[in-house]
Amino acid sequence: MGVDLRQVVAGVLTLTMFVMLIHMIKRDHFDSVQDKLPGATEDFSFENSKFDATHVRKNIGLWKGDADQLNPCWAKPSGDDGEQTEGFVTFSLTNGPEYHISQIADAVIVARNLGATLVIPDIRGSQPGDKRNFEDIYDVDVFMKSMEGVVRVVKDLPARISTHKIAAVKVPNRVTEDYIAKHVEPIYRTKGNIRLATYFPSINMRKAGKKGDSDSIACLAMYGSLELQPEMRDLVNSMVERLRTLSRNSDGQFIAVDLRVEMLSKKGCQGSDSDGEKSCFNAQEIAVFLRKIGYEKDTTVYVTQSRWDSSLDSLKDLFPKTYTK
Repeated sequence: MGVDLRQVVAGVLTLTMFVMLIHMIKRDHFDSVQDKLPGATEDFSFENSKFDATHVRKNIGLWKGDADQLNPCWAKPSGDDGEQTEGFVTFSLTNGPEYHISQIADAVIVARNLGATLVIPDIRGSQPGDKRNFEDIYDVDVFMKSMEGVVRVVKDLPARISTHKIAAVKVPNRVTEDYIAKHVEPIYRTKGNIRLATYFPSINMRKAGKKGDSDSIACLAMYGSLELQPEMRDLVNSMVERLRTLSRNSDGQFIAVDLRVEMLSKKGCQGSDSDGEKSCFNAQEIAVFLRKIGYEKDTTVYVTQSRWDSSLDSLKDLFPKTYTK
């Protein structure tokens, strides 16, 4: 068997939580805290309860209502999909579903800059021989439509091209145009086709600056191209519904924090950068931040850390209803 279904669901949930937190932090402004979050009623039936869109209140102070729409972080480039070449870019989705959006974005950026055709990836598991088709998890038609005007996409590599003769190229996550020009394009020009392998440095967080074409395209690839197949989407929705039910003291609202404790010990997380800005924040700093911007002590917090770590105790001290996945 290929990818374990439980791993897929866990990864998608991790991604959902991460996107929610990003949007919360990067909003243009936070609403003023005017309403105290309601607690659970005495006749609340935990096992038989189910929150629906009408039960979850809209825009309660800092909370984001379900009816609110996310503002897209991309704009499709004007004109066609750039200067075209004859080659192909292939790749696989690996390391679990939480990494897929990053790998998709890197492949799209590389193909766009090279003017190459992107081949729909397969999905590889952690064990040799673990392999699934892209369409087993994601909607391939939605992906191809989202890339119209960005890059050319085909479902399969033409039969005339031998996979054994394709050059393998490693690229860092959030690959830049300069890196592509220096390290990828010369190989592509020589070999004609390449196979990408994305690696993830300990810390690779580019500062937000002036948004260029590549930033917008990467954002589209990450957040506007992957859509789960219906059966997978239903399963994820049921999990989110369960999280809302568990968050009964905050009317079905909760905060999701993508916190990877193991990353905090890496060299890239030590100290601040040249401008004095930190790249990584520990559980205590996150807890203090959430309290300072107005979240109450009884707020439910879900952390994407798989197992409980002692460093999370400081977060639980300020938010007793803190849980890991």
